[in-house]
Amino acid sequence: MKFDNTKTALLIIDLQNDNLSVGGKFEGSGAVEHAKKQNVVENIKSIAEQARKHGIPVFHNHFIVEQGAKGIGNKAPIFRAIAETGSIVRGTWGAAAVEGVEPQEGDFVIEKSRMSAFNGTPLDTLLRGLGIETIIVTGVWTNMAVEHTCRDGADHGYNVVIATDGTSTISEEWQEAALNYAMENIAVKMTSEEILKNIE
Repeated sequence: MKFDNTKTALLIIDLQNDNLSVGGKFEGSGAVEHAKKQNVVENIKSIAEQARKHGIPVFHNHFIVEQGAKGIGNKAPIFRAIAETGSIVRGTWGAAAVEGVEPQEGDFVIEKSRMSAFNGTPLDTLLRGLGIETIIVTGVWTNMAVEHTCRDGADHGYNVVIATDGTSTISEEWQEAALNYAMENIAVKMTSEEILKNIE
């Protein structure tokens, strides 16, 4: 599928050091290894560069918590894990964008405190203001924030494309479950190479 550059946006979800970098708070989860296997950072970097070159807006969606993880709650295991590990705290290296995919001039940066990039953020308002109809979703983790964002994107009426090798999680099992089950009837699955070929 060829992308209409005037109606397409790229979303980069939670590509922050604590989530997939060596030395990050979730290094022991398997996320570092799976991100490397997927070549996720380089693939997203390539898509972002191509998007900017052709006038497609790039959105960096960062999960940010205050010191002590105040306000995110502790009912869901993922939120408890964030609080207990002290991860993605505002102003820390762990909360910063992974090297190579830092926000560039003209990009949008959206902070969130829930898994979906649409939940409690101005993302939908900004996308509609730009006339966007299709979102290309990349980032981590595929079975968590990426999946939630894709589902909300579909519910908000967008055409959703998920980058199969521009996403990663903590294991291949979770990756396959997210892509081959959770995303059925929600998103179009494309490789990074396919996405690059269809941005002109």
